[in-house]
Amino acid sequence: MCYENKDRPPDAPGEAGAATGEDIELQSADGTRFAAYVARSGNEQVGGQVIIFPDVRGLHQFYKELALRFAEKGIDAIGIDYFGRSAGLTPRDDSFEYMPHVQQMQYPSFLADVQAARDYLRENGPQGRATFTLGFCMGGTLSLLAGTEELDLAGVIAFYSGMTRTFAGREGTALDNATKVRYPVLGLFGGADQGIPASAVQQLDDNLDVAGVEHDIVTYEGAPHSFFDRKAVEFAEASTDAWTRVLAFIEGHSGQA
Repeated sequence: MCYENKDRPPDAPGEAGAATGEDIELQSADGTRFAAYVARSGNEQVGGQVIIFPDVRGLHQFYKELALRFAEKGIDAIGIDYFGRSAGLTPRDDSFEYMPHVQQMQYPSFLADVQAARDYLRENGPQGRATFTLGFCMGGTLSLLAGTEELDLAGVIAFYSGMTRTFAGREGTALDNATKVRYPVLGLFGGADQGIPASAVQQLDDNLDVAGVEHDIVTYEGAPHSFFDRKAVEFAEASTDAWTRVLAFIEGHSGQA
């Protein structure tokens, strides 16, 4: 698990603009209703929009706050929940037993939910904005896998993506599939993350070379898994740098969608 209910994302560097957010429900192509949270910027002059993939707990408060932080920087964002088919629209607070639902996840269903979120952003906001995916832990894995699909993305961003997880309905791990990624990639890792060895991060970098896509794989020396956290003051410098890189990545690729 990346984050507990009390955890919050660090603030993005620089001034924060106006933003609004709300809980919504989306409907996937198979008719499933699932929870999402959308945050809108008050500045229509800034480009880019982000689909946020949470950690294994699904759409909890950390990711709603993160969506708002993006909107404050002029980037519309929508966070999606994974478990509409198995857990319905119930809250994803600390009492939620997520693992039985993680085990029931089907990659094709996840992909259909992503397409519903992408369509919502395009139908309910400024036209022509470049779309990015951004995920944490399991969500980072899913962000990399989404990068292999025909989703008309401008780029994919992954924080401490797991390399060995597999999903029903999808062959191979994120590492296996990295040679098939279609879009630019920003990968952010902690050098002291015991669950993701440096050799796997290097192999990801190598596999993206094979894919022939632009990529930037960054490791923060001494930083653990889930270092991107407001309360982790000892890693505030790494969090600020990560924010700076994410915002620059989005700005730099928003004309390529």
